[in-house]
Amino acid sequence: MIVTEEKPIEEILSFIEPYKNILVLGCDGCTQPPRALKEAEIYAELIRIAGKLKDKGYEVKTFTVSRQCDNNILTQNLTDQLEGVDVILSMACGIGPQTIVETFPEVVVYPAQNTVFMGSENMEEATLYEKCKACGNCVLNLTGGICPITRCSKNIMNGPCGGTTADGKCEVEKDTDCAWYLIYNRLKELDQMSTFDDIQPVRDWRPGGHGGPRRSIRIELTQPPEPEPEPESEPEKGGDRK
Repeated sequence: MIVTEEKPIEEILSFIEPYKNILVLGCDGCTQPPRALKEAEIYAELIRIAGKLKDKGYEVKTFTVSRQCDNNILTQNLTDQLEGVDVILSMACGIGPQTIVETFPEVVVYPAQNTVFMGSENMEEATLYEKCKACGNCVLNLTGGICPITRCSKNIMNGPCGGTTADGKCEVEKDTDCAWYLIYNRLKELDQMSTFDDIQPVRDWRPGGHGGPRRSIRIELTQPPEPEPEPESEPEKGGDRK
């Protein structure tokens, strides 16, 4: 899931200060914590209160869509909501505001969130942990399913550095497990230690987005639809003629 943090309300108020008619737009998608209609209504009320204190008279309404990152969903669901709106405050990750701007270039859009990372949730600890940096060249097949790009503080690709503590902790973050300590033990459990001995070449970081924004073509949407099969003809009815 994509993990976000709320921007300080003071920063948001500085964005919208010149405007009167504001749409706080939630997103029902993959962001954690949730940023849907309920959260949009909370933000809207905070803006109304701030408007009264500053004698601004903001007119605020709320709406939500299933995903802000889909231009078709935005076109179908958001178009009617934009009448009279001066600015949209997006509750989505950083992809949402950009997709809205591309879909409705005449609309001013500001983010209400800071996108932090992609991670997984441990319900018992009530904690979200970063697990993937979308590097574009996954090596989990070599490391027992534990990502060194994300979980090693130094992004080391060939075993631990010299700073790993005796109990397997990272010298950079004392309460963080050394990624390569975890990888070593995992490969040992899987009887795949030969993989640990393989020296990985110098990493090509370009697939991780260092050459500009990445794109991915959805091949299934570019193919013409398959023709529907013709219905089978029924056998002719009737017996022998006399």
